[in-house]
Amino acid sequence: MGLFDSIKKTLTSIADSTGITKLKEGLQKTRTIFVDRLLSVLGAGRTIDEALLSEIEEILITSDIGVPTTMHIMQQVKDKIKRDAVDDSTLIYGMIKDEIRVILQSISNTNSEDYYISKDAKPFIMMMVGVNGVGKTTTIGKLSSNFKKAGKNVLIGAADTFRAAANEQLEVWAQRAGVDIIQQQHGADPAAVAFDTIQAALSRESDIVIIDTAGRLHNKLGLMQELEKISRVMKKKIPDAPHEVLLVIDATTGQNGLQQAKEFAKVSEITGIVLTKLDGTAKGGIIIPIAHELQLPVRFIGVGEGIEDLQFFNANTFVDTLFETGSSAPQE
Repeated sequence: MGLFDSIKKTLTSIADSTGITKLKEGLQKTRTIFVDRLLSVLGAGRTIDEALLSEIEEILITSDIGVPTTMHIMQQVKDKIKRDAVDDSTLIYGMIKDEIRVILQSISNTNSEDYYISKDAKPFIMMMVGVNGVGKTTTIGKLSSNFKKAGKNVLIGAADTFRAAANEQLEVWAQRAGVDIIQQQHGADPAAVAFDTIQAALSRESDIVIIDTAGRLHNKLGLMQELEKISRVMKKKIPDAPHEVLLVIDATTGQNGLQQAKEFAKVSEITGIVLTKLDGTAKGGIIIPIAHELQLPVRFIGVGEGIEDLQFFNANTFVDTLFETGSSAPQE
């Protein structure tokens, strides 16, 4: 089994070991603010008219799905109502669910063949980006732990040298995960840390390298130059590094998280999203416009504080769990 197939198997095992229970619990607040409100207006007997469709639009928009993605979903729903002469309002529930599934699946499907840019890369280089406070350090620790448990040799590079506490936090997580970490003193050149990490990974025959980066510099230009420099220096050792650039977003920030993603996408070649803190928010709907507007796949979701509470994102499982409401749901 090559490294590419091995990593995909590892990611699947992460989701399997965590189970669907944590996902259900993590999506409870989002389900209440989004799906339960849909159910309240799509009861039997409602006439399909502009008033009903406007109510549905408002629910979608205020559930952090946002205006552009809401307009897209509603246009698809309206077209289907007209095309199929639908007069039962309860059927709209299933239509919305299907459209959200299409949005999330389309990203996954278009990236399935090149989920990892270099199939035979060893070490496989992952670079983590995102603003301070989104759970980047925690995500690195959880990823490292899951890969380690799957039998992978993992090495962390502490290239966020601007915050004194960053290295300390990352070192704690590395110890918890049982993996090695390469770090230098506060204020050191981040690119030098990345270079040393790659060099160490090659000599130790590591399978996976996870490089942390600064969450904020004084301006966008500085951030862009820093990320470019880190990538450029890594390429001196491994020409196609980094193989994955994951942007970590805090789900509790809702639309602000989407704006963060748009800004980072301007300064770095993002290949995937990690959405953290789903368990503590009603703003889980933000995952939908992230996929639709940015055309970026969501790789992982955080559904708890435990080291195993980071799940590999599965579009079908996510949608089915979000819309699972028991016998009170309209029949699809």
